[in-house]
Amino acid sequence: MPEPFKILLIEDDPDDIDFLREAFKDNAIDVNLDILMRGDLITNWLNSDSPSPHLIVMDLNLPKLHGREVLCMIKAKKKYAKVPIVVLTTSSLEEDKDFCLKKGADTFISKPSSPEGFDELVKSLVKTVKNKAV
Repeated sequence: MPEPFKILLIEDDPDDIDFLREAFKDNAIDVNLDILMRGDLITNWLNSDSPSPHLIVMDLNLPKLHGREVLCMIKAKKKYAKVPIVVLTTSSLEEDKDFCLKKGADTFISKPSSPEGFDELVKSLVKTVKNKAV
C-alpha cells in the first residue's frame, strides 16, 4: 500500500478546505493535509522539524501575510527547494501569475467553482507530484 500524499495546504477559506478534502476522498486519494489558515503561520512551520510535504498548495489572498511573501519564504528554505508549489487562488491578475511563476511556483490555478472542478484539481495535484518525482 503506497504511503499517503503529504500536502501542506495554506488556505483561509474553510469551504475550499472542505471541498479539497471531499475531492480527495471521492477520488480515493490517500492524503495527509497539514493546514495553515493564515500566512504568518508559515514561519513556525518552516522552522519546525516537520517532514517535507510532497506538495504545497497555497492561496494568495491570505490573512496576516500575503501569499506572495509566503511563497518567497518557502522558496528561501533549501529544505523545500524541490517541493512543488501550486498556487490556487481567485486572483486572475496576470501580474500575480507572473510573480508566482518567477518566484518558483510550479503552477498557478484559478479555484474551481464546482465539485467536478475540485475533482479535476486533485487529479492534477497528484499528477504534479508524480511528474516532479520523476
